[in-house]
Amino acid sequence: MPTQAPTADAAESPTHGPARNEDEFRFPPGLRHNLPFYLFTRFFRPGNPILLFQHLVKTYGPVSHYKLGNNNIVFINDPELIREILITQAPAFIKERTQQRMKILLGEGLITSEGEFHMRQRRITAPAFHRQRIQAYASMMVKHAAAMRASWQPGQACDISAAMMELTLEIVAQTLFATDVTQEIRQINDEVNVIMQLYNYLIALPKAESYLHWPIPGLIRFRKARSRLDAVVYRMIAERRGSNEDRGDLLSMLLAGHDEEEKTGQSSMSDLQLRDEVITIFLAGYETVANALTWTWYLLSQNPAAAERMQQEIDSVLGVGPDARLPALEDLPQLRYTEMVFAEAMRLYPPAWAMGRQSTQAIELGAYRLPAGTYFFFSQYILQRSERYYHDPLRFDPERFTPEQKAARPRFAYFPFGGGARQCIGEAFAWMEGVLILATIAQQWRFHMLPGQKVDVQPKITLRPKYPMLMMAEPRVNEDR
Repeated sequence: MPTQAPTADAAESPTHGPARNEDEFRFPPGLRHNLPFYLFTRFFRPGNPILLFQHLVKTYGPVSHYKLGNNNIVFINDPELIREILITQAPAFIKERTQQRMKILLGEGLITSEGEFHMRQRRITAPAFHRQRIQAYASMMVKHAAAMRASWQPGQACDISAAMMELTLEIVAQTLFATDVTQEIRQINDEVNVIMQLYNYLIALPKAESYLHWPIPGLIRFRKARSRLDAVVYRMIAERRGSNEDRGDLLSMLLAGHDEEEKTGQSSMSDLQLRDEVITIFLAGYETVANALTWTWYLLSQNPAAAERMQQEIDSVLGVGPDARLPALEDLPQLRYTEMVFAEAMRLYPPAWAMGRQSTQAIELGAYRLPAGTYFFFSQYILQRSERYYHDPLRFDPERFTPEQKAARPRFAYFPFGGGARQCIGEAFAWMEGVLILATIAQQWRFHMLPGQKVDVQPKITLRPKYPMLMMAEPRVNEDR
């Protein structure tokens, strides 16, 4: 796989360059010094790894190397090498440290668990995300989106990010717990938000797992928030077990789930396993879609021609004036451009903005040979903005997602939901929810950014807007309505 020639930094590093014999490791070009050396440079900010990744790609090409302490870290910006890690050589990798550290919140949920335990949990959880099961939620998603659109007034200013968070919170409350946004649901949301605010601190703190009980202010806040979160979730699980009631929601499916391949006798989930999956699904089920929708509305506000074309498609499918109706599951195949808009928004602003793995053995990757324990990172945010795979990559262009254009690109030039055996189990749910919400709201409203706002990304567990996204709601009016 071709890479840029090593720069002076790379050439001076003793770990770089061709191996002298077959037993030596071959590292990509990269930073000469240990990463903390660059703390006060323009490209290294501990709270925003995107700057570092951009610098590595611009300076060293698709594969680069740096060290953090004694750890070797390789950044990959090549679809074929990402495929090698996620599919071809997947058994040689586990999740890397920062994702493993999410266990202090998510426990052994689907995002963080490994090996046979992960496979077992995925087998039990899979029926809850079967296409026929999640399709039953389509009308409920539309109902909540329609209620939100009815609450707005012409000329009203709103924080579209907060609005989408509220909407997807209502949807996850119904799909996961078959309930409205009760005080308990709000408490789960509040405690998760407290922990999310501490995320970068927890990730940066070396071996935070080892002294979670120390009297450090940030860790005290984390412990209290997690304790309150656990109390609510365990109480809801206990009440549902006690009632033995199937409400048609994801929690009912998880409670009833069994692993047909289990040989040890316990084929269903314990309360602890349920807790971990509930919090994982809760976070992934509303945070990611809300952020994807927020960035979609932002991009549509900056690209009125695309917004107009999407609205014309919606009118064509759903009708206008007194004949207009709400979207339904059956309309999704006809809402192709709306889906392309959502896909292009997730290209530019993918909610899951980076991934990583750690090798458990020495591996060959392209032209390089890396030791066991090497960390590998790759970023959807960086790769999906690459000029190698997207002409004029910063331009918003939903036409990139016609079947012909998609087929012309490598598989991992676009992977907002990951890939391989650990591809997001809720992907179909997210696509359905995103397109139906866009169609429902855009049927009656368009949005304009209020002037003078800052727009920037905040890369935490998901890619949030760094600032409120204030927009003016304008009702759609034309001669046909």
